[in-house]
Amino acid sequence: LLNVTFGNAIELIISIIALTKGQIRLVQASVLGSVLSNILVVLGSCFLFGGITILKEGRLEQNFDSTAAQASSSVMTLACIALIVPAAFSLAIDGNSNNTLSTTDSRILNLSYGSSVVLFVIYILYLYFQLKTHKDLFQTDENEELQISKYLALFLLVTVTVVTAFSAEFLVSSIEGVVTSHGLSKTFIGLVLLPIIGNAAEHATSVKIAMKDRMDFAISVAVGSSTQITLFVTPLLVILGWIIGQPMSLFFLPFETVCLFIAVLLSNYLVQVYGKSNWLEGALLIATYLIMALAFFFYPDT
Repeated sequence: LLNVTFGNAIELIISIIALTKGQIRLVQASVLGSVLSNILVVLGSCFLFGGITILKEGRLEQNFDSTAAQASSSVMTLACIALIVPAAFSLAIDGNSNNTLSTTDSRILNLSYGSSVVLFVIYILYLYFQLKTHKDLFQTDENEELQISKYLALFLLVTVTVVTAFSAEFLVSSIEGVVTSHGLSKTFIGLVLLPIIGNAAEHATSVKIAMKDRMDFAISVAVGSSTQITLFVTPLLVILGWIIGQPMSLFFLPFETVCLFIAVLLSNYLVQVYGKSNWLEGALLIATYLIMALAFFFYPDT
């Protein structure tokens, strides 16, 4: 949980700064891109490099606890539903000529605020499930010795967080220049480039753990990060936008919700069915992400 939380701190800081600057589209693209990156690239890399590593030992598959993975996947499915419903709701309202765009926006915002509260409650229940009633499912037998003291670790954490905040401020401010000079869309920057930067630490950690054949931990980091983003970070940004007067909502464009649905469906299937993974499954997940990234590259800003 701590690894996931601190890994998402960069994503949260960047999103909050962008939200205060009114970059709502960038914030939405960033959180969605982070989810796609985690469940396709990070999880796929764990399967791929972990699977290649065990081939040297004469093994074909890696094993993991499918029960814990199923619990996380089920929560991810709910989060996916919470993001799909506003898009479907918008399409239904727009199809009725008696409703104006402002009414639609108001209803979507109210739906997003209510859904965010529900997601917060589910996240609290999920933490209670993970840390209390079913904690045995999420514990690993292997413990690594501490390399540094906890006080030094805390100091480094605070220092890095402060540096990240200043870097994020500069990053968000420079996006307009990048869009103008390089011709990249904000959608592509938010959905692809920012998540790669924000998830770099989790990506490296997960792959390293997977190559040590600790797939339960690796999967918990990849899927757990996506779960926290959808159940905590995104609702937090919606509520924060409500407080500061920025119309941040859970409404994502239909194409984006389709990509999210495909990613969740594919990742859920791979982690729930057999409790085993191999390098080919990892390649499939990464290939899916590359296809989506290519589509987002040509996808216009709206």
